[in-house]
Amino acid sequence: MSEWADLDRELDAWGRAERTATFWWRDDDAVTTTPALQRLLRTSVVDGQPVPLALAVIPAQADATLAQALSAAGHVVALQHGYAHANHAAATAKKAEFGAGREAAPAELRAGAQRLRELFGERALPVLVPPWNRIDPALVARLGELGLRGLSTYGPRPTQRADADPIVVNTHIDIIDWRGGRRFLGVQECLQLTLGHLAARRERRVDPAEATGLLTHHLVHDEQAWSFLEVFSRHVRRHPAARWMDARQLFGCGGEEPA
Repeated sequence: MSEWADLDRELDAWGRAERTATFWWRDDDAVTTTPALQRLLRTSVVDGQPVPLALAVIPAQADATLAQALSAAGHVVALQHGYAHANHAAATAKKAEFGAGREAAPAELRAGAQRLRELFGERALPVLVPPWNRIDPALVARLGELGLRGLSTYGPRPTQRADADPIVVNTHIDIIDWRGGRRFLGVQECLQLTLGHLAARRERRVDPAEATGLLTHHLVHDEQAWSFLEVFSRHVRRHPAARWMDARQLFGCGGEEPA
């Protein structure tokens, strides 16, 4: 358990500095109700208290059973995970749904946003999570005119201006080893990602205001991944210098100022 002691020491350092280490949780690729989704919802309740969860939903594939499953989960919001999670990149390029030059992109983003509003109402946040965490910078500049307030990809963001458009809040702890068999990355490896971002924030080597983002994919979790999430979410919940953040606050949705 020495890895968890390292996390406690880092959070203790935040406490000594009279600062709070903020976290948020994004889970990708939701489309319908499954046993894995139900387990995710159960895992997001710690010691009887809900941990805010942002579910990145694929609009073109999402169905009413997903909306029904989330109807009683007030701590869960829906983000827009592209449109169809379809790869439109050239054969030799990295996968992307919204790479450079796609004329259909604006119409797809509008259609996807409308679909999520129909399914989830006010809990559908105007925040884009581009599939494979890739998006054409020229399209990023147009997100505001397309009605999208926020953007979430992977890795530390550049320092966010207060008046920036869109609001960027990324993830930093991907718990899946995609190149190693789509299995759990490992406790030590996940905590190294966590400690790396927390220390960089505390030492102001990256934007200190960006919440440290946990990235999960409930449809591919093995038992080791579920076990890690239970311990990790409890660790953050219980430490006095750590706090889980709601995506509504992070992206300034629902009247809150962005965090």
